[in-house]
Amino acid sequence: MMLRLGFAWSTLSATTKHIAQARLLTGSLLRKDIPHTLHNNRFAGLTLPQALQFGQKSVLASTRLSWDSFRSSRAVFFSMASGGDGLDRLKTPKHTNRLSKEKSSYLLQHAHNPVDWYPWGQEAFDKAKSEDKPIFLSVGYSTCHWCHVMERESFEDEEIGKILSENFVCIKVDREERPDVDKVYMTFVQATSGGGGWPMSVWLTPDLKPFIGGTYFPPRDSGRRPGLKTVLSRIIEQWQSNRETLESSGERVMEALRKGTAISASPGETLPSGPDVANRCYQQLAHSYEEEYGGFREAPKFPSPVNLMFLMSFWAVNRASSEGAEALQMALHTLRMMALGGIHDHVAQGFHRYSTDTSWHVPHFEKMLYDQGQLAVAYITAYQVSGERLFADVARDVLLYVSRDLSDKSGGFYSAEDADSFPTVESTEKREGAFCVWTAGEIRELLDPHGELQGQNVLIVRYSVELTAAHFGISVDRLSELLSDARTKLAEVRQARPPPHLDTKMLASWNGLMLSGFARVGAVLGDKALLERAERAACFLREHLWDEEGQRILHSCYRGNNMEVEQVASPIAGFLDDYAFVVCGLLDLFEATQRFRWLQWAEELQLRQDQLFWDSQGSGYFCSDPSDPTLLLALKQDQDGAEPSANSVSAMNLLRLSHLTGRQDWIQRSQQLLTAFSDRLLKVPIALPDMVRSVMAQHYTLKQIVICGQPDAEDTASLISCVNSLFLPHKVLMLADGNTEGFLYKRLPVLSTLVPQDGKATAYVCENFACALPVTCPQELRRLLLE
Repeated sequence: MMLRLGFAWSTLSATTKHIAQARLLTGSLLRKDIPHTLHNNRFAGLTLPQALQFGQKSVLASTRLSWDSFRSSRAVFFSMASGGDGLDRLKTPKHTNRLSKEKSSYLLQHAHNPVDWYPWGQEAFDKAKSEDKPIFLSVGYSTCHWCHVMERESFEDEEIGKILSENFVCIKVDREERPDVDKVYMTFVQATSGGGGWPMSVWLTPDLKPFIGGTYFPPRDSGRRPGLKTVLSRIIEQWQSNRETLESSGERVMEALRKGTAISASPGETLPSGPDVANRCYQQLAHSYEEEYGGFREAPKFPSPVNLMFLMSFWAVNRASSEGAEALQMALHTLRMMALGGIHDHVAQGFHRYSTDTSWHVPHFEKMLYDQGQLAVAYITAYQVSGERLFADVARDVLLYVSRDLSDKSGGFYSAEDADSFPTVESTEKREGAFCVWTAGEIRELLDPHGELQGQNVLIVRYSVELTAAHFGISVDRLSELLSDARTKLAEVRQARPPPHLDTKMLASWNGLMLSGFARVGAVLGDKALLERAERAACFLREHLWDEEGQRILHSCYRGNNMEVEQVASPIAGFLDDYAFVVCGLLDLFEATQRFRWLQWAEELQLRQDQLFWDSQGSGYFCSDPSDPTLLLALKQDQDGAEPSANSVSAMNLLRLSHLTGRQDWIQRSQQLLTAFSDRLLKVPIALPDMVRSVMAQHYTLKQIVICGQPDAEDTASLISCVNSLFLPHKVLMLADGNTEGFLYKRLPVLSTLVPQDGKATAYVCENFACALPVTCPQELRRLLLE
């Protein structure tokens, strides 16, 4: 997937003198119509929608369908996920490079290029210095469509491979494996070109300082578009004749970026007002809301769970206001339209990455684990606030997909499924969406052999079951039976097709997000199987991604050829995302199961996170180890995007942990973190909707809901079920079982004063452990919680 990333919410001042100069230098090197120049990529100057439409026109032009267009027998795209990496079409490779020894799927996809690739590491750095060569850094990921295109067009090209290998030290990076490296150089590319995306192409000095960057390059010149071969020739020439200018320009840009990306609390600065920040965030989201189909802005449309969770949280504290009602309507309508659209896989469950149109109809077909985890939480939250069964069904549907297609036997979760696959068993070239294509003829043959529906088959949901049944003159039960049979038949046929590539890399961060999904949905639905799956995931994290000796999280592990979990020779230490997302998942799991081992581990991980990443001078957490000499920028992510910022998640983790463990210093640390981001929160809170939720939680104060009772007793379960049925964004839930020697009682001695009433399980609703009168009836508890 090649995305031109918007820079609208950046804190960088892209008009600073040094960055402007670097843009001029980049332009002079990378524009084709002037000697020694090339334009930096084929998508330069295009907006995100334009870039996607331009780049994928041949794939998507015939797929914008409605019910009527389907009846006219045009092709329809649908998607299903399946494990496996497709058929083995590799002949004996002519070339093999050192990437063949790596575990990353993305790096292995380049192991037989005629390019002398190195993984990111000291061996490559030493070679660049000893031979005094510039570095060509290429960054992507295994399910990236445009990464596949550039690999096929350029990195498999013998001539280009020779130019690269003879004149550069070539380093290939999986951005999911090394998000720290990706963030640093993407910041440079965005600042100097005004956009970014993957594949990312950056040229560095031997000491790792970037001087030119871009994204996708075609192999050779095409019209006014430059080719990679020409770009390389210009850079080689400039490196030899104008090296000092290149190096000094890059250094000036990096210095400007160090200043421009700095985030810290100013002396005397205070926490922003929760209601003011929340109202501004709501107004900004409402301004960008698309009313007909929901979502924000025009195509392509992304799910943006962070926006939806903010809107439902905003409603929860503004239920009586028109703004609150509108916020809830925006969230529920968006979730409903997504569930009914083609971005939702109606055959094999789960959600695709994004929609290429405004109606959520035609997706970009890759499926990412981080989307599934966040959307499961968003849909079960929608069920809590609305009681609408559709939302609970979709949440369960997402978890079914993940359990079946993205789960390892160890309990871990795989990263992603590709958009590209072979159209047929005989095919030699993958196509985007090939696994997902249906012709109207195929649908009729598979689903309507007796003509009951007269060839009119609904492949995306645009009408209710009742209306559809009336349209075709059949009963609702008969229609439901037909649709169920249809899904089964479609799934069987698609299982026989060559499946898309499955990236079996397992990341701590994304597993943490998915852990939250299983824990939250399992708790709300009272589904023990889902909670057991969540605990298996937590056990996997403890067994395979926790280094007991070093007391650190490991970022990744891999499914080996023998289907066992494997690790690289030098495991990658965890980043801030890994700690924050796993801690959040463990807290959700603790509240869902009330097993104290998960709270205890969350507390240990938070302490370790504080040691590794906390900025003691400016507050907030660095994204990666600030002492790493190979990383030229110490960044704090200041945007909630496809994944929430780890600082946003950490702000809420600290607040929850403080109320569950009695550590008041964590409340203060959460406030300090939020204060460091106050400028961003005040000006563009839409960039940090998840962090705005933490500001709101600070303002409204978390409620402690304490259930006093025996863990396995029916009356205890009834009270816990009552709590879980409601969306209460500002609460922690704990079970006081009377064991005063237990972990929770030692952390919170006040629990010893809260006891069951009249021999019944009893609920206490408290703020700072000043409690309302105890209740024993679930209905009374519900009324108390909704007051």
